Amino acid sequence: MALRRGVGLVLSVILLAILASLVAVVGTWWWMSAEPAIPPDATLVVRIDGDFGETEPGGVIGSFLRTRPTIRSVLETLRRARDDERIRALLVVPGPTSMGWARTQELRNAILDFRGAGKPTFALLEGGGAQEYYLASACERVDLVPSATLDLAGLARYDLFLRGTLDKLGIAPDLLHIGDYKTAINTFTEKGYTAAHREMMESLTADTFAQLVDDIAASRDRDPAAMRAALGAGPHLPDTALQAGLIDDVAYRDQIEARLPGGGRGLVGFDEYRGSALADWLPRARPRERLALIYASGMISTGESFDTADGGIVGSDTLVEYIRRVGRDERVKAVVVRIDSPGGSAVASDIIWRELMLLRARKPLVVSMGDAAASGGYYMALPAHVIVAQPATLTGSIGIFGGKVVVEGAMRKLGAAAEGVKTAPRADMHSPLRPYTPEERGLVEEQLQAFYDSFVEKVADARHTTPEQVDGIAQGRVWTGRQAKDLGLVDELGGLERAVAAARERAKLAPDAEIDIEIYPPRRVISRFVPNPFADNGITRLGVFGALLSPDEQRAVMGAQLSMRLLRRREPLALMPLFVR
Repeated sequence: MALRRGVGLVLSVILLAILASLVAVVGTWWWMSAEPAIPPDATLVVRIDGDFGETEPGGVIGSFLRTRPTIRSVLETLRRARDDERIRALLVVPGPTSMGWARTQELRNAILDFRGAGKPTFALLEGGGAQEYYLASACERVDLVPSATLDLAGLARYDLFLRGTLDKLGIAPDLLHIGDYKTAINTFTEKGYTAAHREMMESLTADTFAQLVDDIAASRDRDPAAMRAALGAGPHLPDTALQAGLIDDVAYRDQIEARLPGGGRGLVGFDEYRGSALADWLPRARPRERLALIYASGMISTGESFDTADGGIVGSDTLVEYIRRVGRDERVKAVVVRIDSPGGSAVASDIIWRELMLLRARKPLVVSMGDAAASGGYYMALPAHVIVAQPATLTGSIGIFGGKVVVEGAMRKLGAAAEGVKTAPRADMHSPLRPYTPEERGLVEEQLQAFYDSFVEKVADARHTTPEQVDGIAQGRVWTGRQAKDLGLVDELGGLERAVAAARERAKLAPDAEIDIEIYPPRRVISRFVPNPFADNGITRLGVFGALLSPDEQRAVMGAQLSMRLLRRREPLALMPLFVR
């Protein structure tokens, strides 16, 4: 009898817990799905800082934690505000961001689009450099906080070279590459720029800066030559920034708010306006016709996709599964692949290329390039009927490298030794305990050359040109999206919105036809509501050393780590150089 009462008590507690959970879920559902109370003369306030990634993190923890908005969700929110009669103005507060220039351009274009609807746009600068000012300049009025400095002194990029460090450790990089500009291995093999490396970096930096000058001059209605001089003459104190025409006034936030519709009494924060995303998950009648949007964000590898501190790994198995799934779905009328990747495994890139080639035979296929779609990332883009890139996207890098890192010297310094046995002369060819023999080195070069030749032929076939012409602009060289458009490597300049429009056109869907965009990897519901206390900014992976580095520098170091990890798998790599802004 006592046992029966005990069991009954336990079951009652469990039932009460279930009921309490249901009540909490329903209450949260009701509260989160309620439409935010937006006043009729509202101003949307958007602070742009940190990083707006391409996709939400996956994994078990990522399923339950609310993460930062993606770049797509920010763009969609700005478009919605543009058409919302309650939103009368926009206030942008740019801060430090780790986004690349292509995503920055996409966000800036959305601000310009809002401005083009005839609604006032204001920017408040709390300091910053070229990226913050570039975003602010999209607004018709730019104000600077009186105590702030505008750090506009041109653009700079630099690369990390570890050869001197490796020499001290007794580690010898035994790496090979195809293409004079395939400089990804220079991080490990050189102590400074080669002539080709410097030429490429100067070209990329100059073209990116020219784009900034042209865009800022146009939105500020200034002479491009005068704007170029002003953007390179800083850092600017508020008075010199005002004299140079870079800003309209020096003001605090309350002074700016007083100029807003309703005297600033209707300020609406971005998160508040964006509201709960739960409404997106409520059952609703879905349009019969769909577009699929597949994200490929991160370094490319064979196997499954997974998240890392610097953005993630694009696994060929995972991406192939998504590609096949949308290929079988008859409701999906076209597919957009959003690539934000510096490349990675040549084998994985080729596997994904094959699946996309099969998909393009069945459905219209469009590629949208993010900050980078280079080397293996460009390889993946080749099957597309249309390739769309931002002017500042980093692309091309048609080349390959491979090899190994020899740690024999480091082991000797540590007093360690290793011995082995083998059944054939080249059985230990990839051993990290010795360099390649001349014969082995020739075999590696032959393997790399074969892949490079195949890469060039695929580009020539996709871009309707000859291998000889492709080789002239290949050799591992990285180009901006604008340069790539002139060279015929991409078709159009624009962002994800333009790519979706191109997919609609290819699928013969009316521009105003209601469609559903199905996203891969699929979004998760619970992660939208619970803040992420374990957000990994990369420092935890690098220890105390990481705390001394900027976000760009952290990504460069972690990128080098990932490169070495892929090399240990004995795969040739189609990877662009990793540099720091």
